Amino acid sequence: MKHYSIVGNWKMHETPDQAVKLVERLQKQLKPHTHVTTVVCPPFVDLHQVKDMLEPDLLKLGAQNLYEKDEGAITGEVSGPMLKPLVDYVIVGHSERRKYAHERDIQIADKLAAAVRNDLKPILCVGEKLSDREEGHSRRVVVDQLHVDLSQLTDDDVRSLTVAYEPIWAIGTGEFAKPSQVTPVVAVIRETLVELFGKEVGSQVEILYGGSVDADNASAYLELDDVNGLLVGGASLNYQTFAKIVELAQKQAE
Repeated sequence: MKHYSIVGNWKMHETPDQAVKLVERLQKQLKPHTHVTTVVCPPFVDLHQVKDMLEPDLLKLGAQNLYEKDEGAITGEVSGPMLKPLVDYVIVGHSERRKYAHERDIQIADKLAAAVRNDLKPILCVGEKLSDREEGHSRRVVVDQLHVDLSQLTDDDVRSLTVAYEPIWAIGTGEFAKPSQVTPVVAVIRETLVELFGKEVGSQVEILYGGSVDADNASAYLELDDVNGLLVGGASLNYQTFAKIVELAQKQAE
C-alpha cells in the first residue's frame, strides 16, 4: 500500500498563541492512519509550544529552515542541534529561501548535510522558474539542483530524505501546475535519484508536489503514480482545509 506525507508549511504566520489554537483545532479533525504521515512546520518561535501539545499519532513537527553550521557567531540563525530536541523534519531549499535569502545550491547541500548529521529528516525543495519552463529547461534546472544539493549525502543519508517538487511560478501565486505538467518533472526527479543512489535507495525516496495546493486540487496530485504526498502552504493555515487534504490522502492510501 502506498504511503503519503502531507506537510504544512506555515511560513511567516501564526504567533505562539495562534499556533496553539490552530493545532488544537487541527488535531480534533485528524484521525490516525498508518499510511499517511502529517507534518506541520510552524515558525521557529512556535516550535516549543506546538511540541508540548502534539499528539504523536496524529501530527509530526518540522522546521522551515536550519543553518549549515552547528554553532558559531552567526546572529539570527538556528542550528541543527537546536532543532533536534524539537522536530523530526526540516524543510531545506524552499524557493522563498532561495529567492529572499539568496540561498544557492552549494549552501543547500551544506544544509542537507547538517540536517542528516543531526538526525533530522530533510524535505528538499527543487523547482524551476516560469522562464525556465517556457524555454524548455525544466528538466535541466531540476537535475542540476539535485546533483549539487545531494552531493554530500550517502546512500544511507538519502533513506531519510523527502524531495518536494515546487514549480516556483506556482508558489504563493494562486497558480498551480496541471498534473500533466507535474508528471514529467517528477519522473526526472525519480530518474536522477536512482542514477545518483541506485534503484534500491532512489526508488524509495518520497516525492511531494507543492505549489498552491488546496482541498480542490489535492486529489489530482495524489492520484499521480510517483507522487507520494503534498507540501501545502497557505491552505495549511486553515485547519479544516488542511484536515480535508489529509483525509483525501488517507482515502487515496486505502
